[in-house]
Parts: sequence; structure tokens; C-alpha cells
Amino acid sequence: MDLLRLRTRLPATLGRIAAPLLLAVAATGVGAQVDANRFPAAAMSFLGGELPAMEAAIAARDRDYFEDAMGRMLGFSDSWGFKTRDNPALARFPMCTDAVSDFLVVGMCRIMTTSSACEPGMAAKFNTNLQQCRDLAAKL
Repeated sequence: MDLLRLRTRLPATLGRIAAPLLLAVAATGVGAQVDANRFPAAAMSFLGGELPAMEAAIAARDRDYFEDAMGRMLGFSDSWGFKTRDNPALARFPMCTDAVSDFLVVGMCRIMTTSSACEPGMAAKFNTNLQQCRDLAAKL
């Protein structure tokens, strides 16, 4: 009887295990490259949610925000493959990849103004990349 139950549950169990794995494979490599033209809009959507939250964290001097936001930023970059260079089609959008990569450092530098990681001109470069990415997202 237990063997019969196992046999009837096995296909459903395998389906629950295999479905997320198949989705993960589909979201990387060739599938991600096909979506490359949507990356500027996705980057702006991501930053559109993060930047107001970061501003609030800066005003409250809340450093915990940055730790959580780092995880979200890494998740976003991994999903598009630009941190690991899995998606070479994103090389056309350095202004967007740089804006996503740099926003947390720029925000932390507004709290920790004496940090050695806070290079002069970093905020200006970020703002330029952000605007260029925004402009590109509006065109695509």
C-alpha cells in the first residue's frame, strides 16, 4: 500500500521539484539575452523602487536598509546575468548596469562621508548614468 501511494505521488513531487529548476534555466543564458532590450526599463523599475526607500533610509540614518538592499540588488543583477557576464547583450547598457551597481555605494557615502570608498565625483557619475539609463528606457 505504501509503495502504491509513493508511485502516485512521485510524478507530482518531481513536477514540483523540476518546475522551479526549469524556470531558473529559462531565465538565464539565451532566454535572458532575448530580453536584453527590456533591461533599461527593468533597471529603472528596480531603481524606481529602491531610490525612494534609500532616501528615507539616509534621512533616518538607517544603515540596515543597505544590507537588505544589497541582497535585492544582487538578486536583480543575477536575474539579468550582468554581474557574472552571463548576458553579454547587456554590454550595450553600461549606464544601466553601472547605475544599479553604484546606487548603494553612493547612498552609503551620503551617510558615511569620510569613507575611503567615497570617491569625489562618484555621485555625479551615478546621476549621469541614471539619467542616461532613464532616457534609454524611455526610447526602447
